Amino acid sequence: MRLYFAPLEGFTDAVYRQTHHRVFPGADKYFMPFVSPSASLSFTGRERFDLDPRNNAGIPAVPQILACNADYFLGTAALLRDAGYPEVNLNLGCPSGTVTAKGKGAGFLKNPDALVRFLDAVFARAPLPVSVKTRIGFASPEEWPRLRDILLQYPMQEIIVHPRTGREHYAGRPHTEILEDLLARAPFPVIYNGNVFTLAQAREIQAAFPRLSGLMLGRGVTANPALIREIRGGRGIDRETLLAFHDQLYRAYLRTWPETAVIGRMHAIMGYMSFCLGNPAKPLKALCRATHPDDYQDALRRLMDERELAHPPLFIPPGETRESAAAPLLAPAPGH
Repeated sequence: MRLYFAPLEGFTDAVYRQTHHRVFPGADKYFMPFVSPSASLSFTGRERFDLDPRNNAGIPAVPQILACNADYFLGTAALLRDAGYPEVNLNLGCPSGTVTAKGKGAGFLKNPDALVRFLDAVFARAPLPVSVKTRIGFASPEEWPRLRDILLQYPMQEIIVHPRTGREHYAGRPHTEILEDLLARAPFPVIYNGNVFTLAQAREIQAAFPRLSGLMLGRGVTANPALIREIRGGRGIDRETLLAFHDQLYRAYLRTWPETAVIGRMHAIMGYMSFCLGNPAKPLKALCRATHPDDYQDALRRLMDERELAHPPLFIPPGETRESAAAPLLAPAPGH
């Protein structure tokens, strides 16, 4: 089964991808945070750095495009083809309000007729293979049958489905009940994405839907960087490897940014990786207050020394408990 690392804006940039691939090899693809092209088809400095093939050498990195204009999508895809990328991903899943208000990401799903026109143009002239990452609707799961029938018309490389609506964002149980029907109909590979935070949840999805071609993991891997390795049958996270990954990331970022900026980035990353540790809130708060390199390193060592590893390491979404985050993904059978 294929295992993909989902993009997280502000976290999984080229430096992070390279370091993760070196320390925790095993991901079949790393999807990049999306670019949103305009008529100029130009990239910001951050996007140029992230898309530069030299910064992605040796890793299976896939650019992702957020667009509702077919010409913008196709022009950007041509630039990425010329840069040497073998495929591109269309984002129909981002639920951010600033994105959906522009009719992009999950917001595009509100207008199926416009989506058909867009997909007709894209797949008629795509300069390289296109995969699609999608939600199952914007406001209601009842939108899915029509969207499913639209999407299945096109020769996409694969479809990555996050079975929530755009309006649900990341709350509630994913609507995994749509998978069996999709798997029976889809003429191309189907990848599942959504709330796979533990090895047990990955095995549950694999066992329930053996025809799935793969899993895409995002917050679960950002919180537990060894999760893909663990699903592959390798070792789970340990304190030494967690610290080594942090230190390698820190040094890699120093080659690009000033140390104060690196510390700010590491505050955010440790906000995720602290889920590998039990009850990290108090020492993590001290770490996130540290702005001087010496203070930051002291706070990091205290965090690592004072807290035991969590069993299992587990991302806990805001407003949830450890028990709810680790709960099975599949809805209980009727009558149970």
